[in-house]
Amino acid sequence: MPFASDKIAALATPAGSSALAVVRASGPRLAELTEKIFGGVPLPRMARHADYRDESGQLLDDVVFTYFAEPKSYTGEDLLEISCHGNPFIAQKILEDLYARGCRPAEPGEFTKRAYLNGRMSLSQAEAVIDLIRARSERSLAAANAQLRGALGREMESLSALLISVLASVEAYIDFPEEDLPPEDCVRLQRDLTILQERTRRLVATNHYGTILRDGIKLVILGESNVGKSSLLNRLIGHERALVSPDPGTTRDYLEEPIIIGRHALRLIDTAGLNSSPSPLEHRGMVKTFEQSAAADLYLWVIDSTLSVPEIPFAIESRLLATNTILVFNKIDLLSDNAIEKLGHPRAFLTVRLSALDGRGVDALQEAIAQLVSAHEVNIDGAPIAINARHTNSLSAALFSLQNAQNNLSRNDDKELMASELRLALIAYGEVSGGFNDDLVLNKLFSSFCVGK
Repeated sequence: MPFASDKIAALATPAGSSALAVVRASGPRLAELTEKIFGGVPLPRMARHADYRDESGQLLDDVVFTYFAEPKSYTGEDLLEISCHGNPFIAQKILEDLYARGCRPAEPGEFTKRAYLNGRMSLSQAEAVIDLIRARSERSLAAANAQLRGALGREMESLSALLISVLASVEAYIDFPEEDLPPEDCVRLQRDLTILQERTRRLVATNHYGTILRDGIKLVILGESNVGKSSLLNRLIGHERALVSPDPGTTRDYLEEPIIIGRHALRLIDTAGLNSSPSPLEHRGMVKTFEQSAAADLYLWVIDSTLSVPEIPFAIESRLLATNTILVFNKIDLLSDNAIEKLGHPRAFLTVRLSALDGRGVDALQEAIAQLVSAHEVNIDGAPIAINARHTNSLSAALFSLQNAQNNLSRNDDKELMASELRLALIAYGEVSGGFNDDLVLNKLFSSFCVGK
C-alpha cells in the first residue's frame, strides 16, 4: 500500500453546531488505539456511548463510537467511527488528539481507495461513490447506486467470461499452425465476437447518458425575439430570473438556471432571439445562441402561436430532430379553442401548446421534457448504466481489438495475431472494473473525492 503501515488515516466530517460530526480512522493498530482511548474494544459493529478524553486525561466530549474489525469494514481494515457533537472546535480537538496518538490526516478519497485496494469493491464501484455524492436527480442517484452495487462490474465479468472462452478456443489451435479452424468453430467464433462487439458498443453508447446524468441535461430555449422565451424560463423555474418586456430583443446574452423536472436534472438556457436583421448588439447575442445550440442536448423551439411558423437559420434547424426537440406554441391565451387545436408543424416534433403568461400547458411541457429525456436512458439487465470517460476509453480500445480479431478470423490470418488482439481486449475489459494497478491513474481518480470518502 502506498502509505506507511504503522499510520492510521483519520478525518472529521463536521456538520452544523447543533448536529453531529463524525471522525473516522482506518488502519492497523486501531484495536490498541481504541483500548487506550475508551478503556476497551467493544464487540465489532456495536455502537457504544463513552467519554472521550485526550492523552492528558482532559474530557473533550461524550461520544458514540463504533469499532469495525477487518475485513468486515468499509475499507477492509480495522475501522473506528466516532460520533461527537457538531461543534467544529470539538471535532478539531478530537482530531488533534488522534494525530498526537499516531494517526495522520486522510487524503482525498483515501478511505474508498483503501476499500478498492483491499478488495472491498471494484474500481467501477469506487468511482460510483463520487457519482453518488454528486447526484442531483433521481436518475443520477439510481445510476450511481446501480454501479455501486456492481451493475457495471457484473456486465464486465460476463463479457470477460465470454471473451476468455473465445481466446481459449483460438489458443487451442496455436500449437498446430498447419491446421485450420473447423468450419463449425469459425461460425461459433464469429458469432461470439459479434456478440462481444455489440454488447461493448452498447456500453460505450451509455457514455453520453452518463455525461447527461453527471452534468445535467442542457436544454436550450430557441426562437425569435418576443415569442416568450424568457417568460417560459421564469415559469419553469418558478421565479422571475429573466427580465421580461414587450420590447423585442430584451435578452442579449444567454441565461442558465438549474431545474429538476420529474426524475431528471437539467440546465435550462434562455437565449437571445433569432432575428433576420439584428442590430450589432443583437448580432452578438445571436452568436452566443449559436454557440449554446451547438452544445445542447435538447431544444425547446418556441413559436408565437398568433403568427406564422418562422424560418430559422439552417445551422440551428439542422440540429432540431424529433428525438431532441419539443415544439412549443406559446401565447395560446390570445387564441380561441378552435384556433389552438389547429396549431401544428409539418415536421414530426413533439408539440406542446401553452401560455407562459397564465401557465396553461406548462405541466404538459414538463411531461414532454421528461418523456424526451427518458428516451436517452440506457438500461442493461434492468439496471441503469452510465459509464464515464475512463470507461469509454478502455471499452473503445477493447472494441477496436475485437474488430481486428474478427478481421483476422475472416482473413484466416495467423492465429497468434488473433489471440494477441483478444488478449488486448481482455486487458481493456479489466481496466474498467480494476483488473490493473497503475498508481498514477489511481491517485488521479481518487484525488477528485472529498476528504470524507
